[in-house]
Amino acid sequence: MTPAIDAHVRFDTHPTHPSAVTAVLTGTQARVALMALEAADWSVAATNVLVLARIDHEEPYWADDAAKHLIAEGITVEITSRLQEAINEEWTWANYPMPWCTRSEIREVSNQAQKIHDDIRHGQLLIHAHAHDGHTTVAVGTYLHRSGKSVYLHGEDHLRQIADTFDSPAEALMAFESVHAAEMRPGPAPLTDTERAAIEARSVFDVTTAQSEPSRPEPETVPVYLADAGDHDALLDAFLDTHGEFERWRTWSDDTTHAIHESQTLRIERVHETPAHETAWTVAAYETPVSDRMWVLSATGATPAPVLQDLLIHLADGDGWDTAIGAPVDEKMVTAATRPLANAGWKDSAEGLKFRWTSPDGNAGIQFDAFAAQHPNQNLATWTIWAGPGPDRPTWAITASPHTPSSLLTGLSEILAHQTCTRQAQPGREQRTRLAASAPAPPVATASRRSR
Repeated sequence: MTPAIDAHVRFDTHPTHPSAVTAVLTGTQARVALMALEAADWSVAATNVLVLARIDHEEPYWADDAAKHLIAEGITVEITSRLQEAINEEWTWANYPMPWCTRSEIREVSNQAQKIHDDIRHGQLLIHAHAHDGHTTVAVGTYLHRSGKSVYLHGEDHLRQIADTFDSPAEALMAFESVHAAEMRPGPAPLTDTERAAIEARSVFDVTTAQSEPSRPEPETVPVYLADAGDHDALLDAFLDTHGEFERWRTWSDDTTHAIHESQTLRIERVHETPAHETAWTVAAYETPVSDRMWVLSATGATPAPVLQDLLIHLADGDGWDTAIGAPVDEKMVTAATRPLANAGWKDSAEGLKFRWTSPDGNAGIQFDAFAAQHPNQNLATWTIWAGPGPDRPTWAITASPHTPSSLLTGLSEILAHQTCTRQAQPGREQRTRLAASAPAPPVATASRRSR
């Protein structure tokens, strides 16, 4: 019988990373458990706190494996209910390039990719050069230990594999250059989003120090465009719970949720944990489930929750999105969409082919770009709604392409012109808002994601 060890390990989900796992160690012999977990490539994040963050998103599986080994050594193990749920979850990679593999075989391929990643991270595999072959990243490197072989690597993250081996770095580099001379770059490739997320998850943090909440000042009443962003995820959850005609679909990395209307012609994408200035919501409408999109509307991460809620209400009501396809943008539509602003005293101005309506306090505006409206096939931002110094430096922004239904735009104008709400007053809020808004918003890139 294995003697008991005075060590207790509590496994739990990571507080910020969607798939990483934490281990908190206690007991006079906690060092025994720590050494066992470090040997399994867990990283120390704080005193007696370790993190398992992988690029294959299989942390719950390997945490369960670690728990079984610790128990066999006589160490007491606790697994929280939320982590146990993740361990029991059955999922698979969507569009996996090797569909003939079983789930266990897929895990083995991913684990081999993880080992390559770890060897690079720990300095055991030196990458000499990398390139993009038109489909994925390829690289050439040499193991500084083990066999000392040079290797040709193909793929990224959980799909990276050793595609070929060479007896020397010179032989490997010559072979690599002969194929990828034009795209060849020295050193390793830039980190992928998955690799960066794993690094952040392993960052030092303190799970033992409780932070006392500061006293909250009295709430203040502000125009809706100055409201706090609120909880976008809770907003989407409430919307989907009450509108069964939309089907929820969440990606494998848990960073994106898609809400698809039963007609398959209206789709909402919510990217979670998005920086304030980047696109967090995208709404797109299609004439048929397989046609090109007819119009698209996007909103950044700092968009106030009441504004988004009003938008979702219009989408749920139908409110023209399924009948406005192909409607031209004319003067009548622009007038109808902006009438609430004119009635509320917003100031109108024009600069070339751009027409603006600015709130009386100068903190928000709506812009119509007549040039973009004349090029409907380019999906240019015909409408821009913002709060902050201007549409080029917004605190938050909504953009809409040509053919976006006037009913949606009118509804947004109405709420911006007339609705107020409360927010928690915070010392220095105005100064922080100005500083944040002074930086230009980075360009928004749309990334494709795999689902699980």
